[in-house]
Amino acid sequence: MIRKTLSLIGAVFTYAKIGWWGLVMPRVRKNLVVAQAIVQGEEGILLAVRSDLRGWELSGGSVEKGETPEAAVCREVWEETGIEVEVDRFIGDYVRTGFRPHTAKIFLCHQTGGKLSTNWETLDLRWFHLDAMPDTLFPWFHEPLADAFGDQSRLPVSKQNDQGIATILE
Repeated sequence: MIRKTLSLIGAVFTYAKIGWWGLVMPRVRKNLVVAQAIVQGEEGILLAVRSDLRGWELSGGSVEKGETPEAAVCREVWEETGIEVEVDRFIGDYVRTGFRPHTAKIFLCHQTGGKLSTNWETLDLRWFHLDAMPDTLFPWFHEPLADAFGDQSRLPVSKQNDQGIATILE
C-alpha cells in the first residue's frame, strides 16, 4: 500500500512538473530554441525515451546563451546518450505552437565516438529502421524524419506544427 501511494505521489509530481514546463515556462521564457538530432547509424535512427515524457523522441534540448545550435545538439546528444556526434546537415526549423511553444532546429548527425548509455534523464535508447518506427514516437517527429530522408533539394525547410492537445493525444 505504501509503495502504491508513493508511486502515485511521484506520478502527480511528474505531471505537475510537465504542466509547469509546458504551460507556464513558455510565458516566462519566450522564444525558446531547442536543437534536436536525427542520429543516423548502421543500425538505423537513434531514438530516446526521456524520464519525464515517456515516449520515443529525438535527442536534443535547449540552446544555451552564447551557444550555436550545432554545438548545442552535439552537447545534448552526448549528455542524453553518451555518444559523440558530428552534424552532417541542417534539416530545418520547426516552429511548434500550443503546448511548450518553441522553435526546434533539427540536424542530421552521425556518431563519431562514445558508447550508448542511459541515465537519469534518458530511460531507454534504441536504434530503429526508418520504416519501423515505434508506435509511441511523438507525432511531431514524423515530419522532420520524412524531410531528412526525402527530397534533399528542399532542405533546409521552415515549417510550423501545432502541439495542441489533439496532437499530443494522437
